[in-house]
Amino acid sequence: MITTQSRRGRAALMVGHCAGMVDLVALPVWVGTLMSVYRFDPQQAGLLATLFLGGAVAASLFLAPFFQRLPGRAVAAAGFACAAVGFAVASTTTQFPLLALLHAVSGIAAGAALSVTHGTIARSHHPHRMFALAGMALGVFAIVFLGGVPALVARAGGPVLFQVFAGVMAVGAVAAALAFPAPDAAPDSAARPGAASVPPAPLPPAVWSGVLGIAAMGLVQSMTFSFLERVGSDRGYGLQAVMGVLVALGVVNLFPAALAAVLEKRWAARRVLLVGPALQALLVVVIMNSPAFAPYAVAASVFAAVMIFTHTFAFGVLARLDPSGRALAATPAMLMFGAAIGPILGGTLVKAWGYGCLGVAALAIDGLAIYAFARIHRAPRAAAAAQGAA
Repeated sequence: MITTQSRRGRAALMVGHCAGMVDLVALPVWVGTLMSVYRFDPQQAGLLATLFLGGAVAASLFLAPFFQRLPGRAVAAAGFACAAVGFAVASTTTQFPLLALLHAVSGIAAGAALSVTHGTIARSHHPHRMFALAGMALGVFAIVFLGGVPALVARAGGPVLFQVFAGVMAVGAVAAALAFPAPDAAPDSAARPGAASVPPAPLPPAVWSGVLGIAAMGLVQSMTFSFLERVGSDRGYGLQAVMGVLVALGVVNLFPAALAAVLEKRWAARRVLLVGPALQALLVVVIMNSPAFAPYAVAASVFAAVMIFTHTFAFGVLARLDPSGRALAATPAMLMFGAAIGPILGGTLVKAWGYGCLGVAALAIDGLAIYAFARIHRAPRAAAAAQGAA
């Protein structure tokens, strides 16, 4: 049996994380291509991305409560395979209604696969470190994707983007079929042989606060990230300069997950979870309002890194609060509930009032994230005890 401690098992989880979290890397190119090549307006382009992310949310919300009974390998392999087919078909059409349907179907399939992937990571021996490894893999993937795909789209046309997505999902399906690991036994069921028949306890209130905080940061992330490329292009910075920023972003993304793993015992999770949303909001204000290229470039380069670093700490905290893995099997729903709203919300705001209003929206939404994360640490002793080591 392949376990989460084996190299094959870890590799499959890392590949699954990259495939399922493709939006965290691809949104600027995705929405930018839909606008510049397919000629959809910001609202339409945002809606297509929202349909993919909304499908992932629906799948995750449906499957997460049953995570402990799901055949992880079969769900992951089938989900990524279906998403690959959906994107392959999307590369053959320019019709908005069909693209909308295919985005939604692919999102449902990828979300199901990502749900069991994150649930299995949460049930690994050291979830904080395993999620950090997955984040480092995503950083490598970001460099490859952002370094090559924008130029490929500019040269070969919009359909190649969906062909790349199909290939990424196909790799995820093969990796899951060959090496997806079984989750480690939950501590409570390991201690009590008859525990499997006992209904699981309700999730602690602190977990729900964490879920809200992650969702709020995910909303700001996708709302901003969707228009990161477009705002640079529309300000006349030039294709090469904007593509350089995206490549720099990919390089920077190599480090936040690794740094989060190194600092797990050195930095208090409380401080990370409170500072992360504040820093994210400030970066959005700079990106969307900077009149010069340099501040835009610096803020955009580190923007995704803040989310990756903060979410790694949040993942570790929630894994300790809920050892069953049920809450973190819903990680796609946490991230993508906000992320699903982000592209359509951002597109609507940009269409109505311009890019600058995204900074105001980020300040309000990240304020909610700070409030939610603060409540984790005000919850009764169970929450405090679970975080003591952090």
